[in-house]
Amino acid sequence: MAATLSKSIAYSYFSPCTVTLVTIYALNLFDIADRDEYLAYSKRSPQEVAKHGGRVVALGQFNDAILGDIEPRKVLILVEWDSRSAFDSYCDDPELADLHAHRENGSSSYIWHLFDRLDDLRPLLKIE
Repeated sequence: MAATLSKSIAYSYFSPCTVTLVTIYALNLFDIADRDEYLAYSKRSPQEVAKHGGRVVALGQFNDAILGDIEPRKVLILVEWDSRSAFDSYCDDPELADLHAHRENGSSSYIWHLFDRLDDLRPLLKIE
């Protein structure tokens, strides 16, 4: 079962409605292609991510490949987002077009995967 956050939102003066938001994680794995471009992105991105409902929960530098069939990437960033719509609002915000260009120009071999937050693995393992 995905972890959820419920918020009451008043769509009209008399009819409140509950909307369920599912926390997601964005796993970013990449190499630095242009230091100056990525530096320009990294100087501004934390506050923009936060403004859109995200927070960086982990930063990492590649250490060792133990198992797996993907080519290792130098950088790991894990971002927790309030919901998929929060993530989409960050990606689609026209005021951030220049910021996203810095990320795209400053990185290479980018892997960007989204994961729903789980409280435990039983739903995936079909354990009741």
